[in-house]
Amino acid sequence: MFRQCQRGLLAALCLLPAAIVSAQVAPPLNYEKNLSEVIVTATRSDTPLDQVPLNTTILTKEVLESSPDQTIDQVLKNVPGVFLNDVPYYQKDPTGQSINVRGLGYGRTLVLIDGLPANDAFYGTVQWSLVPMSSIDSVEFVRGGVSSLYGNYGMGGVININTRTPMNSQQEVSASYGTFNTSNVSASKDLIASDALQLRFSADSFNTDGYQNYASISPGSPSNIKNGMGTGTSSSSNVRLQSYFKPTQDTKGFFRVGYSSMSDLSNNYSIAPNLVQTTDIAGGTTTKLAEDKKVQVNVFFQDTNFFKQTVNNLTASPYKPYINANYTDPYTTLGGSAQYTHDLKMAGVDQYILGIDARNISASNQTNNLSSTGSGAVSSVNYAQGQQNFYGLLGQVKSSMTSIPLEATLGARVDNWNSQTPTYYNATAGGTPTYQAIANQSKTQLSPSLGLMYKATQDLDFRTAAYQAFHAPSMNNTLRSYGNSVSGYSLANPNLTPETMTGYEVGSDYRWRGGFAQLTAFSNYIQNAIASYKITNANSAYASSLCSAAGISGCAAGSSGYTNVSYYTNQQNLLSRGLELQYQHEINPHWMLDGGYSYTRTILTWTATTDPTGTQVGGVPMSIANAGVTYYPVPQASLTTTVRYVGNSWMSTGSLPVPAYAIVGLKANYQVTPQATVFASIVNLFNRQYVTFNIASQASSYQAGMPQAINVGARITF
Repeated sequence: MFRQCQRGLLAALCLLPAAIVSAQVAPPLNYEKNLSEVIVTATRSDTPLDQVPLNTTILTKEVLESSPDQTIDQVLKNVPGVFLNDVPYYQKDPTGQSINVRGLGYGRTLVLIDGLPANDAFYGTVQWSLVPMSSIDSVEFVRGGVSSLYGNYGMGGVININTRTPMNSQQEVSASYGTFNTSNVSASKDLIASDALQLRFSADSFNTDGYQNYASISPGSPSNIKNGMGTGTSSSSNVRLQSYFKPTQDTKGFFRVGYSSMSDLSNNYSIAPNLVQTTDIAGGTTTKLAEDKKVQVNVFFQDTNFFKQTVNNLTASPYKPYINANYTDPYTTLGGSAQYTHDLKMAGVDQYILGIDARNISASNQTNNLSSTGSGAVSSVNYAQGQQNFYGLLGQVKSSMTSIPLEATLGARVDNWNSQTPTYYNATAGGTPTYQAIANQSKTQLSPSLGLMYKATQDLDFRTAAYQAFHAPSMNNTLRSYGNSVSGYSLANPNLTPETMTGYEVGSDYRWRGGFAQLTAFSNYIQNAIASYKITNANSAYASSLCSAAGISGCAAGSSGYTNVSYYTNQQNLLSRGLELQYQHEINPHWMLDGGYSYTRTILTWTATTDPTGTQVGGVPMSIANAGVTYYPVPQASLTTTVRYVGNSWMSTGSLPVPAYAIVGLKANYQVTPQATVFASIVNLFNRQYVTFNIASQASSYQAGMPQAINVGARITF
């Protein structure tokens, strides 16, 4: 479906000459290069691709340009092991723009931009708008628990998005336009001031009228679309300055500053736009102490302001929509790391690294609950302010045996996490605030890992890895209560503690002159998983006590005993097991085939909630497959056809079924001149109407997948 540089894929696909980077040219069929030339930076030790014991994929610039999808999240959804539905990020609420790997759940996978954290500090989601396709050079995806390297968010793996660096003092402009009045414009200017100073300035703007993503077909219904709902209008922009410098012969560094904003509509209601504004600064140096020793130091700061609104419809005539709540979430992240790497290559030890890092997240949330009459009057206020601190110490040793072709990687990390919520109160309109005393929470976690790689032949290897990982609750779970008396409430729990995962995987890679095949099996078990406990059969008194603690009046009204209130807990254990298969074959210089398949069985083994155990969890289809054919009629052109199949699934564990579906895509590229390329793509070629998999607890939340979308554009470098 697209070219993937895999451990089993020979390095020629990853190392195309710079002169043909902007063109979709026929592959050279030169497979004599060594895979050790392909370096995976997401391993924190610059590991050659053929030495990574975890299932690893690298998406090159050519991969990104040949995909019909227009955003990085929709490209990643076709990689085996990734669970992202067929709704682009800009059609979703910012609080739902995340990624699920191996069925472990959203918010449990680390995403980096140029090696520094990109997960939203408050919600744990991923703001994909920060990384437009035009700025991406490659993407590294290492599956499996990587907490021994990165700590928090390391359960599902790590995705490192590498952006483009300055090249030849050139300029590049790209623009595209398509269905739903969707436009994307980007520009960049590279400046090579000297060998010691390189600059890159880039800017982009994205706008779309969007489509109506609330399903109006079975199992959804037209009644899901309420008064005032429309299409998912969205816009985003980024401005970034990157500087690369070399103050001494042995030290190189970088400095980055950027600003981004994104606005979209809350649940497709035009009266309630959301706005996210983020400023980030990062810098670092790498100093070579000797030929085989280096020290890396990085620091980063991010400041975000998120203003969000939610909407409901009046329950009596005139049934018009009204804003029922608004949320103001300012938060900052300050972090840094230092790492020492020694390529020893003696006494059975090839390399060892030692590292230390720290991060502080400070945030607050103010929720204004508004009158159900639609008057806009504030009926109650919830306010919470707190911080989380992360401190980590890591070590890793890599060793190769001389008697047998076996490579081992042993790592361990100790993390200390603490959470403080000094201010947490509720108040009715004009009333006296009721303060809650919240005890500090803390946890110290050991995250060991062991990976083995056995090279049976030059073309066949076997690998296995075992690991432990942890994930802390997001501040959205601990600080922000939200909801209304019609659809129900979700209550924050500031007493949540981190989850723990243990897991292992085994796999094999086989290569031949024209391609590769790869198979991986995995098993992951999460204890104390953070879950939303829906109180459906509790008595009114208990539900009222929860609502009272959150300062919400009336959410447990009624004498039937039925309530629609949910509360975050650590009271679930989750088991996920599965298989991941990838394949690619370049038949000749004109034709290439590739595909992937994942089978994932994810169940609850224990829960205090009402969800059933032993049943496939919501939002995780057991089977997802993709296939693609690329045709190169001439070296300057390519045509790629893709097919994505998603099997049956549930939205809620054991209920709200989502039927299987298959979608076809098409992408064409043509290099008009060495400096100019034109392209066109079609998502959902046959305009199939379908509902896509999702996590939700009510039928009104069925989502319509992306309808047919045609996009045309051009890139010019000068």
